[in-house]
Amino acid sequence: MHIFVAEDEKTIRRELTILLENAMYQVTAPENFENIPDWITEASPDLILLDVNLPGMSGFDICTSLRQRENTCPVIFLTSRTDSMDELNGMLRGGDDYITKPYQAAILLARIAAVLKRTRGNTEKTSYSYENVRLDLLKCTISCDKKELELTKNEMKILHLLFMHAGNYVARQDLIESLWDNQIFIDDNTLSVHVTRIREKLRELGRDNFIQTKRGMGYRI
Repeated sequence: MHIFVAEDEKTIRRELTILLENAMYQVTAPENFENIPDWITEASPDLILLDVNLPGMSGFDICTSLRQRENTCPVIFLTSRTDSMDELNGMLRGGDDYITKPYQAAILLARIAAVLKRTRGNTEKTSYSYENVRLDLLKCTISCDKKELELTKNEMKILHLLFMHAGNYVARQDLIESLWDNQIFIDDNTLSVHVTRIREKLRELGRDNFIQTKRGMGYRI
């Protein structure tokens, strides 16, 4: 699960990142807060931890902007404000929970898990977007700008895993295991063939170096 952390205090941002990564979450925690709604939309996280007092747009305004874009990603406000009216304002802006600082790590993780469980039960993610490339699981297509190409079932499985871990390397063995169908073994060479075909389609879309390879680590977008 991917959590986007919008927190401008460096120490707290680092603490949250370590806490969440140790809890096996993927974390995006920017240090620059310009165009945060665009950044969040592109990152396509499963949940947003949003500080209220951010430079530029406030957390409340960011949440409003996301909801106006029909972005339904759950938002947990994390703030030092304790006024009940602020909490009400956060809920009215489209927030899913409101946690005040200083927080207890165990309680924060429990509240995150509860929100994820509640919201994931209502919606199942069917599309991903990263660096202007969109993967549509329902249509089994990959697109960029106004050009769209169809994917095979295995190509979609590979890209699905890469998009779920966007920005991080996915091991070749994890990709191979994702391609197993009815326990039919897929070897390393078969994976290479599929990745080559995906790269050819991305090249047609004008994204020649979208998938990166690093020896001993695997692939990433």
